[in-house]
Amino acid sequence: MTQPTTLLSVTDLRVAFGAHEVVKGINFHINAGEKLALVGESGSGKTLTALSLLGLVANARTSGQALLQGRDLLAMTEHQLRGVRGGDVAMIFQEPMTALNPLMTIGKQIAEIFQLKQGLPLDASIKSAIDLLESTGLPEPASKAQAYPHQLSGGQRQRAMIAMALASAPKLLLADEPTTALDVSLRGQILELLATQQRERGMAVLLITHDLQLVRRFADRVAIMERGVLVEQGPVAEVFANPQHPYTQKLLNSRPQRDPLPPCAPPEGTASPMQAQNLAVAYPVPRPGIRGWFSRGRSVALKGADFALLPGQTLGVVGESGSGKSTLALAALDLISFTGDLQVAGQPWAREAKANRRQRSQVQVVFQDPFSSLSPRMTVEQIVGEGLDVHAPELPPAQRRAQVLSALATVGLVNEGAESAQATQALLQRYPHEFSGGQRQRLAIARALIVEPAVLVLDEPTSALDVTVQQQVLTLLQRLQRERHLSYLLITHDMDVIQAMAHQVLVLKGGEVVEQGSREAVFSTPQHPYTRALLAASGH
Repeated sequence: MTQPTTLLSVTDLRVAFGAHEVVKGINFHINAGEKLALVGESGSGKTLTALSLLGLVANARTSGQALLQGRDLLAMTEHQLRGVRGGDVAMIFQEPMTALNPLMTIGKQIAEIFQLKQGLPLDASIKSAIDLLESTGLPEPASKAQAYPHQLSGGQRQRAMIAMALASAPKLLLADEPTTALDVSLRGQILELLATQQRERGMAVLLITHDLQLVRRFADRVAIMERGVLVEQGPVAEVFANPQHPYTQKLLNSRPQRDPLPPCAPPEGTASPMQAQNLAVAYPVPRPGIRGWFSRGRSVALKGADFALLPGQTLGVVGESGSGKSTLALAALDLISFTGDLQVAGQPWAREAKANRRQRSQVQVVFQDPFSSLSPRMTVEQIVGEGLDVHAPELPPAQRRAQVLSALATVGLVNEGAESAQATQALLQRYPHEFSGGQRQRLAIARALIVEPAVLVLDEPTSALDVTVQQQVLTLLQRLQRERHLSYLLITHDMDVIQAMAHQVLVLKGGEVVEQGSREAVFSTPQHPYTRALLAASGH
């Protein structure tokens, strides 16, 4: 058996900002044609490690050695690194929408690499770009090459990013969370595409991720990082079967755990917290040709959805991007126009803001990304107490602050009676950027709870969080549901979260409900091929 050839050898890599060292003397290697996963939570240093190899970390002091076939990347000048970037080493960034140039077509962005790296003329470069897009499985590659990034779906943009990275036939591909923003079936497709391209081209892949299921399905070896230190590495099967370090064990045990109570029927004479019959949403779209001068067509985003929530019940709504999940959530919040019957506590949504005010206190929302959903210009006290300004403006300041502190204590951000007045005051005056992702999501939950709603609409509440923080937030939501008999309308593409949280499941595809039933029935005996495909893609 031939000995594998080492492609990249990293020794005592350190990255520091001023006096603060964030990557602390790590060592690892990647063999030619190998798939290595670098795993850790946000702040562990995994992305900094990859970026530092290409000199892409601004204002950082980097030391150590990174030998790429005998050449030390860390000792290269900026001019020398330009020959390596996008050449021997290419990178797929986490969010293609921000990584791609919004002012250039996809084809021209890829063709630019053929021109710069291979010296091809423009026509030949564009043809090569189209051929490469076709090899990534992008439908109608010639047409898509003429499109701008915003005109493609998330999965299509990610395929375009992969094509761009492959244009220079790299020996090493750095893939930074390449599937995080995608739904479960698209994750599987992108993963298979990367594996196919890796096999066909014989290149090595350094996969940076916090998704352990992704690592299990894709990588040959795994390296675990915690707070800038490489704590464990080895073959994937060996590390997952017998983890040695406590941090690795914690990551592997962070899969969402199920702990909800059975829902209860509403008391006799009271209405369901939320119910819908034949709920539908359509958007006006321009008609092609001369007909568009006189009338507009209709694009149906949601067709005839029926559901009813019991107190203490979670309805999980799943489907791919574009399936109508978010449209259903917006309709439930009365933030878009809809047809059909939708009632909150037995009352239909009115079409006037004042008439809806009481119902709005009964239905609150927790968004996907707490960093973008919390105002950066408002303090914790202002953010959490904002609902009281609308629904209880008569409250005196002292009582208002007491309710804010009670909401913060409910979500675990304040330990009532144990913290000094000075510490509490300092917390109330902090801003969202001063908190971690999990703490920000707790703030968002506290903001929703302060008006004592009956229903929470949870729009991908954990998809932006690391696995251990995700488990903490899910545990908090389950506790709140038990204590307050809250009903949840849970929008997600994560089948593990559905498995942990849902009592009932509603599966959407192309705006239509293709399957609906109890969690047990949907997971054990799925009836629709689309549901079976979603479960298979998530490893269920």
